[in-house]
Amino acid sequence: MITDAFDRRTIANMEVALERACLILPTCSEKHRARRIIAGKIIECANRGETSLSRLTEAGYAAAMQLSSSVQSVRKKEAADQEFSMARLIH
Repeated sequence: MITDAFDRRTIANMEVALERACLILPTCSEKHRARRIIAGKIIECANRGETSLSRLTEAGYAAAMQLSSSVQSVRKKEAADQEFSMARLIH
């Protein structure tokens, strides 16, 4: 259990880092999944002994940015596919 692995201060820092990182996520139906991925990256950081709020927040932001760019890529592809489908219907 996570409470057995880390002290109270580290857990508090991890929670704050997660909340901060999730603020930059786009609103989407996959938000719970994204939070789990970000939390996993924050836990990995803490397991390496990097438990300061700033370092945990950096790890969370990095994961959130990576997820955000992935979501944007998928949306662009979906928009391009839809545009292609519409063009085929018109012609």
